[in-house]
Amino acid sequence: MKRKGSFLSFCTEFPPSSGLNVCMSGSATSCEECILIHPSCAWCAQEVPSLRDCLVRCDLTQSLQIRGCKAQFIEFPSSQTSILKSNPLSTKGSAPSQNEVTQIMPQKISVSLRPGDQTSFQVQVRQVEDYPVDLYYLMDLSLSMKDDLVTIHNLGTKLTEEMSRLTSNFRLGFGTFVDKNISPFSYTEPKYQNNPCNGYKLFPNCVPSFGFRHVLSLTDKVDRFNQEVQKQMVSRNRDAPEGGFDAIVQAAVCKEEIGWRKEAFHLLVFATDDVPHLALDGKLGGLVNPNDGECHLDKNNENSASTQMDYPSLGLLGEKLAENNIYLIFAVTRRYYVIYKNYTALIPGTTVEILDMDSKNIIQLIVNAYNNIRSKVELTVSDQPEDISLSFTATCQDGQPLPGLRKCSDLKIGDTVSFDVNVEARSCPKGAASQSFTIKPVGFKDRLEVTVDYSCDCGCTRAAQTNSSVCSSTGTFTCGKCYCEPGYLGSHCECQEGESGNNPLGACREAEGKRMCSGRGECSCNQCLCYESEFGKVYGSFCECDDFSCARHKGVLCAGHGECHCGECKCHAGYIGDNCNCSTETTSCLADDGQLCSGRGHCVCGHCHCSEPGAFGDTCEKCPTCPDACGTKRECIECRLFNSGPLADNQTCQRLCKDEIITVEALDTDDSAGVLCLYKSENDCVMKFMYSEHANGKSILTALKEPECGGGPDALMVLLAVVGSILMVGIILLAAWKLAITVHDRRAFAQFQNARCRARYELPSSVDLLFNIKFPVPKNQFLHTRDLKWR
Repeated sequence: MKRKGSFLSFCTEFPPSSGLNVCMSGSATSCEECILIHPSCAWCAQEVPSLRDCLVRCDLTQSLQIRGCKAQFIEFPSSQTSILKSNPLSTKGSAPSQNEVTQIMPQKISVSLRPGDQTSFQVQVRQVEDYPVDLYYLMDLSLSMKDDLVTIHNLGTKLTEEMSRLTSNFRLGFGTFVDKNISPFSYTEPKYQNNPCNGYKLFPNCVPSFGFRHVLSLTDKVDRFNQEVQKQMVSRNRDAPEGGFDAIVQAAVCKEEIGWRKEAFHLLVFATDDVPHLALDGKLGGLVNPNDGECHLDKNNENSASTQMDYPSLGLLGEKLAENNIYLIFAVTRRYYVIYKNYTALIPGTTVEILDMDSKNIIQLIVNAYNNIRSKVELTVSDQPEDISLSFTATCQDGQPLPGLRKCSDLKIGDTVSFDVNVEARSCPKGAASQSFTIKPVGFKDRLEVTVDYSCDCGCTRAAQTNSSVCSSTGTFTCGKCYCEPGYLGSHCECQEGESGNNPLGACREAEGKRMCSGRGECSCNQCLCYESEFGKVYGSFCECDDFSCARHKGVLCAGHGECHCGECKCHAGYIGDNCNCSTETTSCLADDGQLCSGRGHCVCGHCHCSEPGAFGDTCEKCPTCPDACGTKRECIECRLFNSGPLADNQTCQRLCKDEIITVEALDTDDSAGVLCLYKSENDCVMKFMYSEHANGKSILTALKEPECGGGPDALMVLLAVVGSILMVGIILLAAWKLAITVHDRRAFAQFQNARCRARYELPSSVDLLFNIKFPVPKNQFLHTRDLKWR
């Protein structure tokens, strides 16, 4: 008893703190319940002489140690990671044994997860040099592709020459497709059975329609490829869409027939000039059985189930491509580029390139697509358990961590990138059995296998003692606590129900003057037995606590994100606030471009509060009046309409640019609700578009179909215009001078005329003067004589 007495004095010296934390709830009656409350909670499995002495067993580790619980008795499971297999990354793909080539590290790990706790590990990926390549060319042989068939007669030779610069181990295969040979997809009348082109004047002869035909397995015999291609003839189907997706599934799953090597890079080139049929289209022909995604090649290497099952869905297509590590390249004409580009956003590991009408650019197209695929690494997760949460942080070539991203672009072959993966278990699954999931780069055979074990049990539980003497032989001693048999009470099961204790009832009062057991229980065996409540659980040494008298949010106790302890919400990890309604998680505030609230606001309780004037939306992504609005939307216009700009990468463009884009011949610039944006393109043309937000919350971009391009200035016309302008100005100045001179001359002449007239009528007075001097006669007489003389 000396050991118990010393522990008792220690607990009396350091009593439990009066302030509760998330662990000190009193509601955890076992070690397992304690460790599920919060990742920081620990359980003291040390034996205590009385329940009142060290009341709280579930507390923070430091608090338990302060109260005298020895370290070896503290149960505190934590999440951890163990690396089981980690072969170093290879540098080249041309190893003596292709099985030795490693492009992902590590290859196998094991994680032990405590619910609510996180652990992390790092994944490194490297695209090795000179890796083997298997390329299967799947071609549409409908009638509209007849010119393309002629163009690729020597495709094998030219393509092998180009690919030899990228890999020393290259193989080619060939397959064709048209459509299901049933109505209404093909011509099924008897006269068309052997020649669907019968009666078609432009091309009177062609082969019968078929679904998928495997022509040549993957081989390094280039001449054999050319020979098989030259043997092919086109066919004819009735409707415009083709059965290409049916053929893709067969080419992906028929691994042995096609000859896909496990240790090679798999490329499937899909060449067509029209749209594909999708799932449910087959019902038009009476096909109600869904596509099973299995291989159905017969002895003629044709799809025997083509006329028995529906077309595959996009989901099935993506699943089969991922299972077999196949990169799909859509080589389609410009008219259908946007349609297939939208498919790439739904099918991982696909890309789309524009094919010339006669397939003249097919070699450069394949090389460009291959280089594009090899320039990026993207991780995918398969078989992820429902109760496991994963988050990724990519570190690409610039060395900057990018939270939330699992993809790196603009890489060179041989570059190494890393991804930090955080793993968290939200709960304990039933049975807490081990689970597993896989992380792999898209299109790689290499993968990381992750095994998950759950730390939901305490080690002390395995040392339980039934009918223990510590429990008065009427209970089970587990993790330092007695669990009494029915009918027995007390910290050591020393009392029976109904017994009256000899100790005063004051032992059941929290303080003098307080009600017995807070009025919510009875005092028995020196301890309170709390009443049951229809609202929840009443507990505590004096029944002073319950798990239902806490703040609520929208009628939900502690907003569903915390536990109610003695009238106070103890929030789960990731939540704060009086009623735990405020999330500290910022993932919901991340915009598509990776910025928090698009850089225009602050994340408060998991929601964006926009601070930029005019910004709105869940992540403040909408802001027609912001200075950067036109610049941001410009990148989407470039990548969506012209496949150019910094977002031209298929996956990036589809992820960041989700606004509706409407193309028009002319813009209505009078719309007051929109913002007119314009920019200068690479070829000095001006692209205009209107950015507006509709009342339904959708962002609308109305753009010109083509940029406005003014012709370059004509030097001769400019010279003539300048000379003409100079002459015109000279003539105008000369005319003005002439007008001024004429007006001046006329005025001067008029003055002269007036002066002349005045001089004429004043002449007789001068004559009189002369006559008076020479002839002194009376004036009137002279005048009379003069007048007679003049008459």
